[in-house]
Amino acid sequence: MSLSYRLGILNRKVNANPARSVTHRHEDNNRVRFLTVEEEKQLRKVIEAKWASHLAELHLSINSGIRKGSQYELTWDMVDSEGRMLNIPRTKNEEPIHVPLNDAAIAALRVVQDRGEGRGRVFQSAKTGEPLENGRHWFDD
Repeated sequence: MSLSYRLGILNRKVNANPARSVTHRHEDNNRVRFLTVEEEKQLRKVIEAKWASHLAELHLSINSGIRKGSQYELTWDMVDSEGRMLNIPRTKNEEPIHVPLNDAAIAALRVVQDRGEGRGRVFQSAKTGEPLENGRHWFDD
């Protein structure tokens, strides 16, 4: 609506925007996106060939549907293995989410846990032990 009034003002059809004083509601910009079977096959093939050490990250991503930023900010205290749930206190939208985990996601988390100490950040560098920031070094490629 504001765009309509802004264009009307630019074209000298109206003098003011009465909608300006209305407070904006917070928009839910979540989206649901699924990979096709073919997309998933191609992605797995490339990851297995070039970045096999990151397969668990890919499996968790595909099976949980959480955003990349939330995945790389995960700490072990957010993982409820018994309840099969990720409890993320704050997402990009500033809201907490609770993500159910299927068998594949649990298996991916076990692989990662077996590599590390099982405390602190879930995804850490195999070389340095430092938390991985965003997976960009392998995923974007």
